[in-house]
Amino acid sequence: METLFTQALGLVPPWAVSSYEFSQAAGRIDFHVRCDAPRLVCPACGAADQPIHDVKARSWRHLNFFQYQAWVHAEVPRVACGKCGKTTQVGVPWARQGSGFTELMEAFVVALCREMPMAAVAKLLGVSDNRVGRVLDFHVEAARAKEDYSGVHAVAVDERSAHRGQRYVTVFHDAQARRVLFAVPGRKADTFAAFVDDLVGHAGDAKAIETVSMDLSKAYQAGAREHCPNATLCFDPFHVVALAHQALEQVRRQEVKDEDDLKGIRWATLKHPADWTRNQVVAMHFLQHSNLKTARAWRIKEAVRAVFRDCKDAGAARTALTAVISWARRSRLAPFKRLGATLREHLDGILEHFRCGLSNGYAEAMNGLIDAAKRRARGYGTDRRLITMCYLIGSKLKHLPANPWLRHVAAAT
Repeated sequence: METLFTQALGLVPPWAVSSYEFSQAAGRIDFHVRCDAPRLVCPACGAADQPIHDVKARSWRHLNFFQYQAWVHAEVPRVACGKCGKTTQVGVPWARQGSGFTELMEAFVVALCREMPMAAVAKLLGVSDNRVGRVLDFHVEAARAKEDYSGVHAVAVDERSAHRGQRYVTVFHDAQARRVLFAVPGRKADTFAAFVDDLVGHAGDAKAIETVSMDLSKAYQAGAREHCPNATLCFDPFHVVALAHQALEQVRRQEVKDEDDLKGIRWATLKHPADWTRNQVVAMHFLQHSNLKTARAWRIKEAVRAVFRDCKDAGAARTALTAVISWARRSRLAPFKRLGATLREHLDGILEHFRCGLSNGYAEAMNGLIDAAKRRARGYGTDRRLITMCYLIGSKLKHLPANPWLRHVAAAT
């Protein structure tokens, strides 16, 4: 049986299973591994054939043996090197240095964290969530260190709430490869400085970035202009239309105080007409045939939406947007007068969407996956945990450990 377990654990000489203990009452099986070599290579300098100084007992949690916990125990040698003068503990082939899990167990933890909250994984394994978090942090950081960003030329940037609107994380996306590049706490201009430092660390070049898609945040604009000097700013259509929605809602909230007919109409004004319910169709029919300020506001908002829905090129979009801006500034509605001024100030960046076709659509889709993970976890206690999940979910990391249950399936196919 020792030979079978040696093969099952993937051990090769000088390592081998010397004995095992199975306790059904305790719900575990313990494998004892020995090292048969009298002399080993020095882990510090690589000098061959060095004597063993002493051994130290170590234990690692392994993948379950059927329904029982499995543990690997070994007396790990320390080598006394005559060449470098150091006494160093050797590494074991089944676990990374300093970990209490085997490599296969850590790969399983990473696979579980893709689908489950860290707290749920920790409860399933009977360990602390901080221990799970440390495993995930190590492998995500190690995988990111091997990523190559030399081909990044278009970036989308957006913010995510980290904790009830009190803390924010800025997420940078590769708009062409559709992956998360970098995430950092905050939503100020200096987030771009941190992004560029990380980009350079992965063989990227800020001067090679041609376009940055974003919302109309002045902080992001300042950061992009300073740290991505050759990039053209492209303002995301979703955020532009969102400004029109906000202006409409401001008008409606003010007018509903005097107009009872506007009560309950909010969601209809925000939805696409094709999605209206029967009652909303009736309510919007009344609104469109009224002289209320909200009716005017809704028509201007729909005109903004129509620009991005109907215009096929920058020339047509410029003509349509110029007309909408003029209409908004003459509307005698203060929120839309401000909207018109904002659109005029950012007109070139808005039109850039029609020239390059770039938007934050992928970033918003990824934000939906990140938000789903946040809801499953009921939020994250630290920004670092949220950022780690952003990378795990959205970075398409190629160097994460493979799910141990799927390795043989992948090899067979």
